[in-house]
Amino acid sequence: MFRKLPTAWLQLRYQKVRLIVALSGVVFSVVIVFMQYGIRDALYDSAVRLYQSFQGDCFLISPRSTSLVAMDAFSERRLSQALAFEEVDFVSPIYIEQGQWKNPQTRNYWRNIFVIGFDLRHRPFDLPGIEENKHKLKIPDVVLFDRQSRSEFGPIVAKFERGETVFTEIGNKGSNRRIQVVGLFELGVSFGSDGNLITSHLNFLRIFSNRPQGFINVGLIKLKPGTDVEEFNNKLKQYLPKDVKVLSKQELINFEQNYWQSSTAIGFVFNLGVFLGIMVGVVVVYQILYTNVSEHLAEYATLKAMGYRHGYLLSIVLQQALFIAVLGYIPGFLLTIIGYEYAKQVTLLPFTMTLNRAILVLIGTIIMSLFSGASAVRKLKAADPADIF
Repeated sequence: MFRKLPTAWLQLRYQKVRLIVALSGVVFSVVIVFMQYGIRDALYDSAVRLYQSFQGDCFLISPRSTSLVAMDAFSERRLSQALAFEEVDFVSPIYIEQGQWKNPQTRNYWRNIFVIGFDLRHRPFDLPGIEENKHKLKIPDVVLFDRQSRSEFGPIVAKFERGETVFTEIGNKGSNRRIQVVGLFELGVSFGSDGNLITSHLNFLRIFSNRPQGFINVGLIKLKPGTDVEEFNNKLKQYLPKDVKVLSKQELINFEQNYWQSSTAIGFVFNLGVFLGIMVGVVVVYQILYTNVSEHLAEYATLKAMGYRHGYLLSIVLQQALFIAVLGYIPGFLLTIIGYEYAKQVTLLPFTMTLNRAILVLIGTIIMSLFSGASAVRKLKAADPADIF
């Protein structure tokens, strides 16, 4: 097959404008598919950043919780009951709410911000900036600000790094509370959150003073080394009432990703975008190869009359499709790298190119082009040299 490459390549490049059009269609298809996968994975990865930072083995949430941005509260007594098991090292309550941040620069611009509270006696998170600043959170009405939050919250990071004192207000259902930023940490934005604050659970309850006492959003359970997590989870599920859900860390991550994938229209929209991108590539490559076959039908018929089998003619067209796929994939891949970097800077979401995704799209591009080539060459099978001449 590969000994006949010159024939396929010479025929393909004979019409340079047509070749450029075919490559442009593949480039467009590759970029669309890459960007759809990139946006989808950026959504899923950003949605579970907080969960991935949790330093726990087992977690309690309310059965009415649907995602991180809609975490219902449950009684903290359920978390305390887990201490009855000797396998438990410590438990830590985690509080989650959305408040309204007042931009300290404009003084008249409010924006929703994610507020997370935790017990300072433990280390439930593995995030840069929390452990070294944790002692500062013992002071009333202070918070740590996520340095990766969007710029709409004001130049908080720049002011803090210049040594300026940063005061602002947090709004909650009509009541405002004055707070001070005493440190920075890193978490990152997501589709559900443009910015984040972390503080002690006491400061959290001061900010959300109308929140019922004794209710938390996530219960973190750290097990002693050597404990079988799955076995412990099963024991805890049987021990606790059904008013809480018991999840492992991976189950908690899957819980969040499944929400965005199946409980919202986002998963469908991304899959539709991938499908449309592939269809564009299929149609463009098919039209180019079909036109190429039609214009050279007499030459193909001559080859058949000389004794060349249909398989040989098919191999020529499929080789052309392979050339188009590879030559179109390379610039599409490079354009996607640029697009990912630009999207990362604009949205602050984790756009990254992975090896698995690069290989998957390459294989998909080749299959797409070969399918188009196989469809375009069907006309050759019925071509009779006697009819053509």
